Amino acid sequence: MVSIFIVLTGGVVRVTGSGLGCPTWPACESGSFTTTPELGIHGFIEFANRALTGILIIAVGWAIVAARLQKQRNRTLTRLAWSQFWLVIANSIAGGISVLTGLNPYVVAMHFVLAIALLTTTALTWHRARQAIAPSDVSTATTARASAILSVLLVAVTFVLIVVGTLVTGSGQHSGDSAAVPRMGFVWQQVAIVHGVLGTAVIALALALYVSLRARSGTSLARGRVIAFIVVTVAQAALGLVQANIGVPAALVAIHVLGSALVWVGALRVLLDVNPSLFRTVRPHVLATPMAATLR
Repeated sequence: MVSIFIVLTGGVVRVTGSGLGCPTWPACESGSFTTTPELGIHGFIEFANRALTGILIIAVGWAIVAARLQKQRNRTLTRLAWSQFWLVIANSIAGGISVLTGLNPYVVAMHFVLAIALLTTTALTWHRARQAIAPSDVSTATTARASAILSVLLVAVTFVLIVVGTLVTGSGQHSGDSAAVPRMGFVWQQVAIVHGVLGTAVIALALALYVSLRARSGTSLARGRVIAFIVVTVAQAALGLVQANIGVPAALVAIHVLGSALVWVGALRVLLDVNPSLFRTVRPHVLATPMAATLR
């Protein structure tokens, strides 16, 4: 939850023009690691986003400790927890570089892609732990080749959709600060159309995947995941169309950023539940209560 919430707060930083609210990094301003009254509301918003990184590190640290305290060590789970830590650090550094480069749009885009990478590892960690916490919830059906291929394509196209989304935001409004900030050299309307076409392709793949799953028994969990993914993605697409046609209001952009995180996590959960053998190596007794509590 924290890793998704920090994506939302990052969107708030952008749409409120607070990206340079703290004009330097790692300090907020010269001589102070925290925001000051002189920096106003923008300094507060930017510093709050930075402070949330500290909370995220604590949560990831607890996951690492919980994984290592298991009576029977699960190396994959421990490595996934550690990967979250290093991705948080890498993303924090990327955020610092974006400030030091005056919100270079390509650095800002990399900052978001690293956040997506963090969501990937947290989703994988949660899924791995869930198999031990509630093994009865995990589908035991054999995955048809067509469904497996469609699920992989769904994740791949969704990732491209999100990357192109960074080009849309990097070329359009809401640069992250009220001052003149360089933008990407793309025509906003053109990349927005490409983004929309990719979104349509993602929905079409999800529908095709659902049809392929209906032909097989024992796929109720996977079909439920696909339905949830379609609902979230259609809502995200509708939101994108609305904001593009009413002048890209800040509030809708922030919600759209949150939606992109939910769409990505949804795509990963579809992949994992359509292909249950991907993480079918953990036994129910491996994980103790501390890890279960951490990842719920």
